Amino acid sequence: MSEKKLISGGSSFEKTIGYSRAVAQGDWCFVSGVTGYNYTTMEIPTGIADQARNCFQTIQEALEKASFSMNDVVRVQYTITDRDLVEEAVPALGAALSDIRPAATMVIADLMKPEMLIEIEVTAFKG
Repeated sequence: MSEKKLISGGSSFEKTIGYSRAVAQGDWCFVSGVTGYNYTTMEIPTGIADQARNCFQTIQEALEKASFSMNDVVRVQYTITDRDLVEEAVPALGAALSDIRPAATMVIADLMKPEMLIEIEVTAFKG
């Protein structure tokens, strides 16, 4: 059986709440939900498109740490706080995934903090 690899994004919150930015095992990599923060500066843009771009940057970094790439993404879930923001987010979502075209789900729901407008979670498979 292949070894499970825990990928950290460097946030102390990972230990506090008990999760990893990503978990890779064998041909699979599961990336936890990512919000729009720039985790280097801990700043979050006010617009959903910029938040989505930050999400995908964090996701790409986690995948690369696990020896995966964005091309390996087979599933994505978007959580958006307001259906009226979807149209504004679409270009950023398409820029990241239109050529990859994973199976997708979009949910409208509140997130942990009011400044968070989007959270993106992906699953990748190399097989």
